[in-house]
Amino acid sequence: MSYANSYYSGHGGGAGYANQSQSYRERDQTHSKDGDRSSVMGGNTMDFKPIPAIDEMDPSLSDGHRTLYNREVPFELRTQESAEKPNDVGTTEGVKVKVLAMGEESGPTSLRIELSSECDLFFQYTCNINQHGYEDLKHEQDLQCDLKDFTHTLMRMLNKCIKESTSYALLILQREGNAVLQFIQNMEYKFVQLLQLPFKESPEFVIRQQISYRYNALKARLSMMQARLQDVNALVKVKNPSLLLQLQRSYEDTYQ
Repeated sequence: MSYANSYYSGHGGGAGYANQSQSYRERDQTHSKDGDRSSVMGGNTMDFKPIPAIDEMDPSLSDGHRTLYNREVPFELRTQESAEKPNDVGTTEGVKVKVLAMGEESGPTSLRIELSSECDLFFQYTCNINQHGYEDLKHEQDLQCDLKDFTHTLMRMLNKCIKESTSYALLILQREGNAVLQFIQNMEYKFVQLLQLPFKESPEFVIRQQISYRYNALKARLSMMQARLQDVNALVKVKNPSLLLQLQRSYEDTYQ
């Protein structure tokens, strides 16, 4: 699916943007009290570091894409039931954002952005941007960079949503599986929309592939951690048996 098709199908998601200021202001006050955006996530903003053997199983890479970005980013989620505007009240949740590119590092030919959630295994949205589609996006939103620079800009914007309380990512969930991602900047005197990207809910077979991969990847990581724990137990048993007994008793008192 080309970006040109997906972009214009979701372009109406920005309707009613001017009426959203109050919600942003309330969120900004919350962030000011907390001091850091990570507090919204309970202090658990996650980086998903690849493990080669597990990473090779990722269905997102099966068609030749390579991963450029893979982090959990705080999003405000809103629903839009009509064509007029999204709901004024949303919820803040951690959304796993994966940015993938096709082609050489010096000049990618296409870009894919995947959104998923650890809270909802069936939450899976995708945005595909090819060269032709990016030209439409560039013209429509007055962008001043090529596709390669846009990729780096997008990743910087995502990181700002994690680190800076004045940067927001708003995901508007529309009808018929469409969604719109907006990047908002609080300029103190007004809220400015920097970028808008359209998303489409992934097909059922893709969602099933992703759920299977995430389950198997988690199972593999658990197996690796259990093996590591056995190695540590063996080492402590040789070096300091009494410490191992103390650790085991402490574990039993805490979790049993």
